[in-house]
Amino acid sequence: MSIYTVWTRTGSLSEGHFPMPAVATPTMPPPTLDNPAGGALGFIFTTLPALLRLTCGLFAAGVAVSVQTPPVEQAVLLPAVAVLTGWSLWYAHRALRHGIGPVLVAGDVAVTALTCLLIPVLVAPEVLPGEGSWIAVLASTTVINTQATAPARWSIPAGLLVIATYVTGAQAAGNPTEARAHAATLLAQTACTAMMAAVMRRRIGRADRAFVEHQRLTREALVARAAREAERQQNRDLHDTVLGTLTMVGLGAVAGPSTAFRDRCAADLRTLVALTDIHPVAGDGPVPLDGRLRSVVGRLPELAVRLDLAPCAVPVGVADAIGESTYAALSNVVRHAPGASATLRLTRDAIGVVVEVVDDGPGFDLATVPPHRYGLRESIRGRMATVGGRAEVRSTVGVGTRIRLEWPGVG
Repeated sequence: MSIYTVWTRTGSLSEGHFPMPAVATPTMPPPTLDNPAGGALGFIFTTLPALLRLTCGLFAAGVAVSVQTPPVEQAVLLPAVAVLTGWSLWYAHRALRHGIGPVLVAGDVAVTALTCLLIPVLVAPEVLPGEGSWIAVLASTTVINTQATAPARWSIPAGLLVIATYVTGAQAAGNPTEARAHAATLLAQTACTAMMAAVMRRRIGRADRAFVEHQRLTREALVARAAREAERQQNRDLHDTVLGTLTMVGLGAVAGPSTAFRDRCAADLRTLVALTDIHPVAGDGPVPLDGRLRSVVGRLPELAVRLDLAPCAVPVGVADAIGESTYAALSNVVRHAPGASATLRLTRDAIGVVVEVVDDGPGFDLATVPPHRYGLRESIRGRMATVGGRAEVRSTVGVGTRIRLEWPGVG
C-alpha cells in the first residue's frame, strides 16, 4: 500500500484535490488621516482670521462711535457701525463652525470696500492721517485675511480692490497723502501675506505628500510582513503534519503499513482539512489550555506521555501557538527517539504559563543542529514568538531532552 493511498483512504478527498493549509489574507491597517499638515494649516488659517475679524470689528466699532466730530454724520455712522459689528460676529461664527469659503471672503471684501468709500462721512479729519484710523485698521485686516483664506488668483485682485477703494475714499476726504501712505502699507501687507501663504501651502503640500508616501510604504510593509508570517505558518503546519509523518516513515520510527501509521495519517489529514476551513474567528476569549494539550497528545497515539496538567485558560491564539509547539516537540520525540516516553507538564502562576515537554530519549548536542533545520527554529521557537512567548531547549546526550514553553500572561 502506497503512502498516497493511505492519505486518500483516510479522508474524503479524491486524488488530485489534496488541500493545502489556508493562508490568512493579510489585514490592511486602519485608514489614517491623509493630510494632517494640511488639516492643521486649515485650522490655523480659519481660526486666526475669524478671531482677527471679530477683534477688529469690535475695536473699530468702539473707536468709530467714540469719535463723531464733523463731518462725521451720525445718521450714516451708526448704521455703518451696526452693519460692521453684525458682520464681524457672523463672520467669526460662520468661519469657526463651517470654515471660510468663497462667499465669506467675497462678503468681507465687499463690506470693507464699501466702508472705505464712505471714509469722508465716517472718519474725522483729525484722525485720518498717520494710517491710524479705524478704517485703515479694517482695510489692513481684510487684505491680510483674504490672502490667508483664498487662492492667490482671487486673493490678490481682492486685495487690490480694497486698496483702490481706500485710496478713493481717502482722496475724497481731502487727504491724498494718507491715501498714498496707507496704499503703500496695504500693498506691502498684501504682497507679504500672499507670499507667506504660498510658501506655507507649498511646504505643507510637500509634508502631506511625504506623509502619504510614508503611509503607503508602511501599509505595504505590514502586508508583506503579514504575508510572510502566513507563509511561515503554512510551512510550520506542513512540517508538523505531512513532512513530519513522512520523515518518521523514512527514519523507521513508524512502520509504513501499520495501524499506527494509518492513525497518524488520519490525524494529519484532519488537521490539514481544518486549516483549509476559512471562517470568521469567534473572538479571542480564553479557552482551556489543558484541554487543548490533551487533544494534542491524542494526535500521537504511538507515544507514551505522562500528563501533569494544571487547569489553565488562555486566549485562543495563545492556545493555538502553545498547542502546536507542544505537538512539534512531542513529534520530535517520536521522530528522533523511538521507544522513548515523555512527560507533558502545564503550570501557571501570577507571572505566566509554562509548558514543559521532557523525554528520556538519547538526547542530542544542540551545537550540532544545522541552522537550516526547521523544527526547533520555526515550529517551536517561531510559533511561540508570534504570541509574545519564548521557547527554551535543553538536551544532554544520553540523558534526554527538555523543552520549556513560556507565555508571560495570566491564564
